[in-house]
Amino acid sequence: MTTSELIVDALEHPDIPRCAALEKLMFADDSPWPATAFRAELNAPYNRYFAAREQPGGPVVGYAGISTLGSPGDLECEIHTIAVAPTHRGRGYGRALLAALLAVADECGAPVYLEVRTDNDTAIALYEGAGFVRSGVRRNYYQPSGADAYTMIRPASGVTLQQTGGAQ
Repeated sequence: MTTSELIVDALEHPDIPRCAALEKLMFADDSPWPATAFRAELNAPYNRYFAAREQPGGPVVGYAGISTLGSPGDLECEIHTIAVAPTHRGRGYGRALLAALLAVADECGAPVYLEVRTDNDTAIALYEGAGFVRSGVRRNYYQPSGADAYTMIRPASGVTLQQTGGAQ
């Protein structure tokens, strides 16, 4: 997927040091992922990770990951992370990364779950705009800060929450 100065492609092992550095910058108060965590995520066969870049082969300015879990006919997806460097926010990188993740879920017809800080209004608006709804609160979810998180769900493509039995 490419638009003007916005490229979303596969996150690769050579991107790991940049991702770990961005984690330290953006999530210093909430246990940023070290390089070993990114390596493990990329090596797991049920995960897909994407990178946002300004040019082909350029440095990572954002990244996102999703898991597909369950068995055929009963799959669900969980978004692990979406992060965009502070210098690149507000330019559509987060929206493009989310679209790549949702395409993975749509390919297998799975609902998507995620957690988001209750005080992250920008991310909440992004997710709600993509069809997610709040389904619960996880108290003290982010550590060590103790920040709460909303659990959000987007039903499988073509399914409404009423059809799945969830609240509207």
